[in-house]
Amino acid sequence: MAGVFVWCFGGAASAEDATTAAPVVEQNTPVTVAPSVNLARVVPARTKRSSTWQRDGGNKDFFHIGPGETHVMLDVDGPGTITHIYMTLVHPDPLDYRDTVIRMYWDGEETPSVEVPVGDFFCVPFCRAKRFSSAMMAVNSGDFESDSGYNCYFPMPFASHARVELYNESDERYFGGAYAGVWYHVEYELYDAPLPGDLGRFHAQWRRENPTASVGEYADEQGPRLNTTGADNYVMLEAKGEGHVVGLFLQVDNLEGGWYGEGDDMIFIDGDTWPPSMHGTGSEEVFGGGACPKYEYAGIYSGFLLIENAHDQDWGGRNAMYRWYVQDPIRFREDIRMTIEHNHANVGENDYSSVAYWYQKEPHASFPKLLPIEQRRPRMSESQKQAYAKALELYKEFVHIRLKALYGGGEELPREMRYAAWRVGNHLNEGVKRMHVGDFDGAIMFLEKALERWKNRELPRF
Repeated sequence: MAGVFVWCFGGAASAEDATTAAPVVEQNTPVTVAPSVNLARVVPARTKRSSTWQRDGGNKDFFHIGPGETHVMLDVDGPGTITHIYMTLVHPDPLDYRDTVIRMYWDGEETPSVEVPVGDFFCVPFCRAKRFSSAMMAVNSGDFESDSGYNCYFPMPFASHARVELYNESDERYFGGAYAGVWYHVEYELYDAPLPGDLGRFHAQWRRENPTASVGEYADEQGPRLNTTGADNYVMLEAKGEGHVVGLFLQVDNLEGGWYGEGDDMIFIDGDTWPPSMHGTGSEEVFGGGACPKYEYAGIYSGFLLIENAHDQDWGGRNAMYRWYVQDPIRFREDIRMTIEHNHANVGENDYSSVAYWYQKEPHASFPKLLPIEQRRPRMSESQKQAYAKALELYKEFVHIRLKALYGGGEELPREMRYAAWRVGNHLNEGVKRMHVGDFDGAIMFLEKALERWKNRELPRF
């Protein structure tokens, strides 16, 4: 893995270039160079960016993706490497995070190497952003809780072509919310020389099992239950080919309560049966935590982003964690199966979802079919369901009018419609803001006001 990062950060250079650029030394003299020195190498490359800037010189540097529409973020010939992907949304509907999918295709392939709900790709747990900084992903603050900046720093090399797209699978809502929409930057390099042949292509895959199937009670008259096969574990990744795993984002909605993390990770590599090549000792160890962590933390390579009920020591509810295998990639030559127990010996019946990130040589095996959006969404309380229902009513009846009034064609609308775009829209914004912080009762209040003013709209009196 270190070779991939060193090459990508340093740019493309042939073996001949590397030889001529190196200092003259005797053949039998080893030379050790710190990886950071690659930042100083001058290489034949050009840095470019694909973004949402307004082409006529204006300041409307954002857009919305309509229901069922696909937007292409990048479509470029190689050789090159994507070095950074940035995105921000202002007051999006929280369900956007799982209803919209980011896909990436390398070198003309027909099936994507990346297919993940966009929020989960950037480590947004359960459709509610948590601010954190790490080596490979960062979610940074904006003006409101509903306004965050999402950053991915995994290098993504491509030989002949790269295509990155967003697909809004909702048939009801605009991706980007009901106000200012989505901004993005995709930064990349283009090279004069071909890619080295040993560079894998970046992959990411989302999975969910809701709920996991319990195999029985923790113990019986014979003692604690045993797991000697890993057959019933939650599966985070199955891949075939040659490559290495570089990241994992795991979410556990602990429906049962109590400490769920007795589940060991078990990683089966290159035809392993039993035991696996890598067998862990508990879930928190995978993510660098102490025993049964009750305080959230974010580190360079590992973190517990979310521990919803830490302080009552119950650990029920929502939990989210990440691990970047940058210094210690998990390598495979033929295949890999990454799994984790859902509580000890798979006795837990909880909601597990995950994103695995890896590099491999193409072709890759087909991904499992992505779940329909209704099965991707997180569990909701009754007040959440009520808030989303009222927001959806506004999306169906009002939002397309508001976007037209604000960003194009508004002069064609009746005056009361243009007035409603602001007055009703302000209440919709407030309702959405409260949904992002979990205040669903407050959200319902503002959304009901918005609906009332929309249905009883009239011209303002001056």
